[in-house]
Amino acid sequence: MSSRILAALRGVLASLLLAINTLVVATLLVPPALAKLLLRFPAVRRRCDRVMNALASGWVAVNNAWIAANNPEPWDVRGLEDLDPRSWYLVSSNHRSWVDILVLQRIFHGRIPFLKFFLKQELIWVPVIGLAWWALDFPFMQRGRGRGAQANDLETTREACRRFKLIPTTVINFVEGSRYTVAKHAAQGSPYRHLLKPKIGGLGTALAAMGEQFEALLDVTIVYPRHTPSFWNLLSGQLGPVRVRVQRREIPAGVLGGDPTTDKAYRQRVADWIEQQWREKDQLIEELMQEA
Repeated sequence: MSSRILAALRGVLASLLLAINTLVVATLLVPPALAKLLLRFPAVRRRCDRVMNALASGWVAVNNAWIAANNPEPWDVRGLEDLDPRSWYLVSSNHRSWVDILVLQRIFHGRIPFLKFFLKQELIWVPVIGLAWWALDFPFMQRGRGRGAQANDLETTREACRRFKLIPTTVINFVEGSRYTVAKHAAQGSPYRHLLKPKIGGLGTALAAMGEQFEALLDVTIVYPRHTPSFWNLLSGQLGPVRVRVQRREIPAGVLGGDPTTDKAYRQRVADWIEQQWREKDQLIEELMQEA
């Protein structure tokens, strides 16, 4: 009983720290965001972007502190050598839990630029957080069906990538499109043991819009050997062991600069490249689980 009470207290305290941290940083983002909106000069935009990225990195640093204090069990992370915080990266990861984002932010903090990811358009209306995402140039996607919606998403991504080129940026994509669950795995008839089928849309769009700018693809594999954690598990200190492997992959010329909405051959090249990674990732997850 006492351990449950202690976990609940840790969870409440961590929740308050996260809320305060988010509110403070979101408030501090408002002045540079307004300056960026009103003063459309490249030099001003670059200065505002640097300030806002520094604030976002501070938000991550505070989160990392309470995560480490609440979950003192060491993480097993490999593959972070030779990364450059002043370069551009595309990150691809499997997706097991809402915790994944904070895991990625923690392991990459200070090693590569601040992570930015594709969001559903409706999320711009989320109080406080929506404003922060907009200010930081997170791309908001329609994600609808049909060629028109896909073309709009491609143009949205291209516009975001034009802004990303002004300052070192990391773009992250969860290729499965949603979190892995046993039910989703069965419904898909996925050929992989530990993964959902990959969806190339987001990654293909990023490669089409900005592929030449990326230094490399960082292929991330996240494994929670004990159980798939909920966000409350993270907050309350019940995360358990975390194993992460990062593999740097060169981006082949054949997956750069195409049009994923109209070019079937281009889509097939991207799909073949990702599916090869997915076969290797599935085997790696099996090995990490067996070792654990």
